[in-house]
Amino acid sequence: MAFLPNAAALIFVTLISLTHNSFSATDIHDLLPQYNLPKGILPTNIKSYSLSDTDGSFTVELSAHPCYVKFDGQTVYFDRIIKGKLSYGKVSGVSGIQANKFFIWVSVSGIDVNENNGMIDFHVGALSQELPAKDFETIKTCKSKGLEEDSTFSFLEALI
Repeated sequence: MAFLPNAAALIFVTLISLTHNSFSATDIHDLLPQYNLPKGILPTNIKSYSLSDTDGSFTVELSAHPCYVKFDGQTVYFDRIIKGKLSYGKVSGVSGIQANKFFIWVSVSGIDVNENNGMIDFHVGALSQELPAKDFETIKTCKSKGLEEDSTFSFLEALI
């Protein structure tokens, strides 16, 4: 019967590890497709992240700051810390991501994958914008906007 206490301890340790996981930076991009989200929805410059298996809440810490990425002509800013709730095909309660719309930075509050039309909806309050999911297949690297030499960033964006 000595087996039972050891088995109970093993089950307890397993349950504790499942309720709050912390993964290396390379794992998060492999994890996203399991939630029907494209790998490239987050930049490569991830230092660490944690994900709760109980409610899907997550925290991502970036190693680069500032972090600007361009998706389909849309400039997106990632804060050093990004938080939200992950579920299948959806990220809700997002904080730490902003998009530049008509020279105004607006906070992204949620992300939904629309499998029917191959688009991703980015929610900003009651408004949303669709971008093609194929634009997020490649994982992009953070750029420092002020030092950026990439021609995809416009002169006007560099002044903001």
